[in-house]
Amino acid sequence: MKSAFWALILMGSGITAFAQRNCATDAYYRTHRSQYAEMPVERDGVEARDTVPNEIIIIPVVVHVLFHNEAQMLSDAQVRSQIDALNRDFRRMNDDAASTPEVFRSRAADTRIMFCLAQVDPAGRPTKGIVRRYTDREYFLGDDGMKFSASGGNDAWDTRKYLNIWVCSMLGRSLGYASFPGGPADKDGIVINYDVFGTIGNLREPFTMGRTTTHEVAHWLGLKHIWGDETCGSDDVDDTPRQLSYNYYCPSFPHTTQCSQESSGDMFMNYMDFTNDACMNMFTHGQKKKMRGLFAPGAWRNSFLRSYVCDSSLASGAPIPDDTLVAAKPAGNVKAYPNPVTDFCVLEPDGDYKLEGQILRLYNATGILIRQVVLTSGKYTLPMRGLTPGTYFIKLGEHANKRVIRILKL
Repeated sequence: MKSAFWALILMGSGITAFAQRNCATDAYYRTHRSQYAEMPVERDGVEARDTVPNEIIIIPVVVHVLFHNEAQMLSDAQVRSQIDALNRDFRRMNDDAASTPEVFRSRAADTRIMFCLAQVDPAGRPTKGIVRRYTDREYFLGDDGMKFSASGGNDAWDTRKYLNIWVCSMLGRSLGYASFPGGPADKDGIVINYDVFGTIGNLREPFTMGRTTTHEVAHWLGLKHIWGDETCGSDDVDDTPRQLSYNYYCPSFPHTTQCSQESSGDMFMNYMDFTNDACMNMFTHGQKKKMRGLFAPGAWRNSFLRSYVCDSSLASGAPIPDDTLVAAKPAGNVKAYPNPVTDFCVLEPDGDYKLEGQILRLYNATGILIRQVVLTSGKYTLPMRGLTPGTYFIKLGEHANKRVIRILKL
């Protein structure tokens, strides 16, 4: 299954020119399903409490900003803009709420869930809720590497008290992914590509309103995609209409298919579809009920009702400083030429990267391994003659030495 997920990521890398939303949460869950528990286990011995009627649930957030270059070092203001966007979207205070079609407005809900940047870290020190760490990884795959310091990422803070968000450069078309409730504690949280996080800064059109994070946080709170990730599937929510599949871009209303059970068709403006940020504007009451149900006694997110890390008065000592680019050691790279290629592709180091001793693997666009070789010198000529024209991927090394290069075969 790991190879299948790797293939999915690689396939996406070949068509990044299309500005379409892609979420890897369903693929991630299918790959890691065996690691999910059926029932939560309370580990701190503190009695659970229930929500009170109409209580506003506040979720503390820590944002792990993993940067390899200056463009990926998001400012505090950009991070805060994302928290503000989450609060607007989950409270239905978004400016475009009026754009919800009239037929769906009675179903649109204020979830009464809010988010704050943590003010106390797991050791009791003051924090801004933002951790910046230099990584020697140019990009991460969807393999949770960003969630562990040992693989170039940053370890999660206590996932019973903090929503961990890792912001980094991701390979492929996916804008992000989330762990559903019930997965391994050290991997619990969401991952977002750095150029779709927040509402200010150098963002990728048309994902400039922070709704990739809204979408993934809702997965973390138990929501499925609105089409249920199956043709004419169900998202297990009663007030979302059945639809054929996902919608890209921003369809005209109404958008109906053979699966539509109502003349109003798809609820493509729901945050759990794949439309552009500017086309999304609502959760439903049924989705609200499902998300808030996770905070009931014995449910997966109940421990957050006893998390007080947004109260700065509980902090003491000095905060841990952020990494900076000045302290960061630049990593070497690999040049591949010519690209596009007809017969042979030459690989040679660019900087202090060492080819000798690395394992080279060549994959086609569907993730099938075509060739594997252990390099024995500092320069290598890869034969490509006779291969079917199309996109290929060269994977070199592992962990900090991992490099992936896309090659176009003519």
